[in-house]
Amino acid sequence: MRQDGSGIDLELSVGYRLKVATSALHAAMEEVLRPLGLTITHYSTLEQLAQRPGVSSSDLARGTFVTRQSMSTVLQTLAAAGLITRADTAAHGRALPVELTAVGRERLAAASAAVLAVERRMLADVDEPGLIALRDLLDRCTRALRA
Repeated sequence: MRQDGSGIDLELSVGYRLKVATSALHAAMEEVLRPLGLTITHYSTLEQLAQRPGVSSSDLARGTFVTRQSMSTVLQTLAAAGLITRADTAAHGRALPVELTAVGRERLAAASAAVLAVERRMLADVDEPGLIALRDLLDRCTRALRA
């Protein structure tokens, strides 16, 4: 609290510090992804597709923190760029299968390496015990907010 008892002291606010760190991470990721012709959402979508084959568009949207409608646009953009393919018909149900193309896998490999370099830079001054504690604390914060 401020000295007058109102508001949040930004120097002590964990939420504010998280926002500052998120903003810095976002900017650094955008900087390395831009030359690859990708946004953070494009990259996240490609990563989700690679790690979770057969994932639905709804799950992709949730996993990349966008709406289902926005995910539809993202998938159209990635398909137009030749990074993914979408089947014309569903094998079962209504979900159209989405897969990475060879070009998509190559672009993802470059993007993953670039993003990993950003994460390593971000954590360069954090030792292994600190990293384990940081992961645990962030998980606890998330669980508390979702409870």
